[in-house]
Amino acid sequence: MGTLLPALAPQTLYVTIRRDELRALKEERAQLQHKLTQMTRLLEQSQFGGPDKALA
Repeated sequence: MGTLLPALAPQTLYVTIRRDELRALKEERAQLQHKLTQMTRLLEQSQFGGPDKALA
């Protein structure tokens, strides 16, 4: 059997972020979510044979 190691207590990491950095991250997240939505829609259209068949 392997050697048992004592479990260490979890550690908390505190991070400081400026408001402008947070705003930029939120904007980037929104853009990526929009892009993901577009790509998902295109993938669904290609799987179902295009936009004409998706509407039928």
